[in-house]
Amino acid sequence: MPLPRGTPFYLFVQPKDPEKETWTGYRCGVEGAKEKYGADIAYPITELNEKLPEYLTKADRIYYHLGRDKHFNEVILSHWQGLIRTYQKRGSGPVAIEDTSPILHPMRQVKSEAELMMLRKAMDISAAAHNRAREFVKVGHYEYQIQAEIEHTFKLNGGIGPAYPSIVASGDNACILHYIENDRQIQENDLLLIDAGCSYGYYNGDITRTFPVNGKFTGEQKAIYELVLEAQLKAIEEVKPGNPYNEFHDIAVCVLVQGLIDLGLLKGDLEEIIKEEKYKPFYMHRTGHWLGLDVHDVGVYKKDEETWYPLQPGHVLTVEPGIYIGKDIKPAEGQPEIPERWRGIGIRIEDDILVTKTGHEVLTAAVPKAIDEII
Repeated sequence: MPLPRGTPFYLFVQPKDPEKETWTGYRCGVEGAKEKYGADIAYPITELNEKLPEYLTKADRIYYHLGRDKHFNEVILSHWQGLIRTYQKRGSGPVAIEDTSPILHPMRQVKSEAELMMLRKAMDISAAAHNRAREFVKVGHYEYQIQAEIEHTFKLNGGIGPAYPSIVASGDNACILHYIENDRQIQENDLLLIDAGCSYGYYNGDITRTFPVNGKFTGEQKAIYELVLEAQLKAIEEVKPGNPYNEFHDIAVCVLVQGLIDLGLLKGDLEEIIKEEKYKPFYMHRTGHWLGLDVHDVGVYKKDEETWYPLQPGHVLTVEPGIYIGKDIKPAEGQPEIPERWRGIGIRIEDDILVTKTGHEVLTAAVPKAIDEII
């Protein structure tokens, strides 16, 4: 974020320390902070308490994101409270602390071309790992063996590593949203759900695919897969500038619920089922989230209680509907019991989407998801 012209840039950094650098790595130090980061003045971090009151006294307000770092929260609040107590005598100094989130988060939400270059690389590596996993896996493998192939591909292609703990979930494990044990042996007729993404330059990919390990869907597996894929494709169509953030989620829910009614897994009026959330035993999460430097990146989803944030060119988000019919699923009140043949099916399909000026771009299209491409 560029500073107003003439505004000095002060930076507090870890000082050079050859002994510690031998153990923990290079430090730019005070002089390096000026050269590398363009600071006008740099100080050792140990001088923060000494220097801070001097600079805060000259300020009208403090911009600081409270709540993230307990130690610095205490430092900032302590100095601010001291200045407030003496404000009447001086007539100057900060009278308010303003959260930086409303300033910084919208900047992070709209990606620059440089950021998109990093994201594309993260997603390309993520896609290569998913494709490698699908080629490698066989009945009898353990989930952790697939995880190893995925994460090896991340590192082999220059990634930092996993953007989040890789989920490799076979059979009923796919119905556990954040399953990370990855220790089950894959059986005949299992579906395998892989939710894994690479971090590259601290930007993150986030892809989920589900496929039959033996190359053949059962009738029930195919029906659920087709439904989830239809919901995802219809949801992606709603990712375009000006559409409210919740639009693609609402479309996905409508498609999923109608499909479950058609399959006899839900019964009743579509709108009533959605209003009363009787679909939640099958689909209990939102259909996406912002993506960037964090996997669940910063930024609001709603302007206020009634108004969803509109999508803008440069936004990057996930679209990831799913259906989860765990072995122990309990239907909502008044809904039919789930026949055994449907139980143990968990399917999610997730892509990373860039909002463009004219619509959207699927950044993770290199990973197949059409049925004829995955069997």
